[in-house]
Amino acid sequence: MATQLRAAAVLLVVLVVGVTPVSAQQWARKMFKETQFNFGGVARGAKTEHRFKFTNLYMEDVHIAGVRASCGCTTPWVTKDTLKTYETGELVAHFNTDRFTGQRGATLTVVIDRPFPAEVQLRVDGYIRTDVVVDPGSIVFGPIDQGQAAEKRANVAYAGRGDWKIVDIKSSNPFVTAKAVETNRRNGQVAYRLTVSVAPNAPAGYLQDQLILVTNDRNYTQVPVAIEGRVVPDLTVNPTLVSLGRLQPGQAVRKQIIVQGKQPFRITRVECDHGGFQFDLSAAAQEELKTVHRVPVVFVAGSHAGKISGTIRIETDLHGGAATEVRATAQIVPTEITAAELK
Repeated sequence: MATQLRAAAVLLVVLVVGVTPVSAQQWARKMFKETQFNFGGVARGAKTEHRFKFTNLYMEDVHIAGVRASCGCTTPWVTKDTLKTYETGELVAHFNTDRFTGQRGATLTVVIDRPFPAEVQLRVDGYIRTDVVVDPGSIVFGPIDQGQAAEKRANVAYAGRGDWKIVDIKSSNPFVTAKAVETNRRNGQVAYRLTVSVAPNAPAGYLQDQLILVTNDRNYTQVPVAIEGRVVPDLTVNPTLVSLGRLQPGQAVRKQIIVQGKQPFRITRVECDHGGFQFDLSAAAQEELKTVHRVPVVFVAGSHAGKISGTIRIETDLHGGAATEVRATAQIVPTEITAAELK
């Protein structure tokens, strides 16, 4: 009976979205914000990646069975292969600038096997230069304590025109700045020392940004340089998204949020902007001074069907009131007969 129900469901999806196999997979394409990207001209050896973001827009779990590339110039992988409702993942396309040169491109095929078989094709293109080398291939800061400045250096080498210059540097992050100082110019060989700085007021979170070295090269005026790192806040929380899944009216679900600090602290308050959430935090637990706290969360689904979204705010006495926030989502659905009950 379960097999028949699944077959009927697959047929229903095909009938809804269209008859042909191509149009029947439009549901999968809708999860991706974009399906193509051009890296432009990039330096040889530079770490060059693009992240295709995708979100599960449906009630069923989505599973990525695999991803393949039509060219060895690009290595793809997914950050999360199973997505529940409204969860987001990324397909990372890594351009292999250390092994290939010249104009390159690849078609990336994402294979989905659940809830229904489908394939989505993405495209990346770019030109890997041989005259510009950035060493190291990316600026990697690693962890940076919030409130502290950080600095890293790299070398940029060019071979070709004797008058080649870096005329400007553009940053995609207002808290990241850079300067280039020329260190050599002889017989068509040009070298620069690149110094990259992160400001002490940079917000907490991951640094996945890019510098653009603007040159006087008429053919390829821009040379991208990837920046990686993480500004570590006083407080970290896990998970950052509480996904409660599909719930029926009146159904209760329990979750737990772990809050960790660099120093021992107390939790002074927990609240949510949605009334369906309760926090079973005893007075003793609030008064206890420690580096790790566990916050029990209880959600009781209301009577109205629809999407639920709320922000849980956890306040502490760390550094005069440091706080952190967690987003919570749920989908309330009408009471329905399950497949097991139909057997």
